Parts: sequence; C-alpha cells; structure tokens
Amino acid sequence: QVQLVESGGGSAQAGGSLRLSCVASGDFGSSSDMGWFRQAPGEGREGVAAVLAPDDFTFYGESVKGRFTISRDNAKNTVYLQMNGLIPDDTAMYYCVTGLLGRWELSSNWDYWGQGTQVTVSS
Repeated sequence: QVQLVESGGGSAQAGGSLRLSCVASGDFGSSSDMGWFRQAPGEGREGVAAVLAPDDFTFYGESVKGRFTISRDNAKNTVYLQMNGLIPDDTAMYYCVTGLLGRWELSSNWDYWGQGTQVTVSS
C-alpha cells in the first residue's frame, strides 16, 4: 500500500500563486510516476500534471499549461505543484496520485490517491 498526503491548499486571489506538496510513504518507489488531478463541484476529475519515470518527463493539462509546474524531490518522496497565475476556474479539490498504468490523463489509470487539498481562487 501507498499513502499520499497533500498539503498547501488554501485561498488565493486571481493572479496569485499557491504551491501544493504531496508526500508519499509505504510501499513506494521514490522514482515512481506521480501526478495531480483536480475535481470541481459537479465536475469530473481532470488531469492537471504528471511526472513520469524513468526520465521525469512532465505533462500538463491544456488548461494549466504555462501556469503550473510539477516537480519532485525523490530524496523526500515528495511531488510539488507550483500554481501561478491562478484563475477562478482553478477552484477545485486537488488530488495527488501515483501508481500509473496507461495514459496519465485518465483518472482510472492511477492506483493510489491522496485525500485531497482544497484550492479556492476568488476574482
């Protein structure tokens, strides 16, 4: 089993920034695929970003390209999501994920999910 614990959510004004963190523990390989999804009220889960082994290639959803950056610290089993240029449409619960089998954009392809951290952006 793998445990994922997110932190760093909160409230921000449009145009502001937040940085999310996710620490993995348990039966987790430090270089495993990791990613972030989000879910707004009444909406489905949307792939935000992923960093994939073995070369740490990064991928982003179209709605966040150029504004969000995913990174990782393998020594700390931690993945980060730096969110700049926030807009109200970024308001959602953000989930950290690991254990990928298949395309990163599909939520059903990830085995492990954190509990989520709420991000709220006001205009």
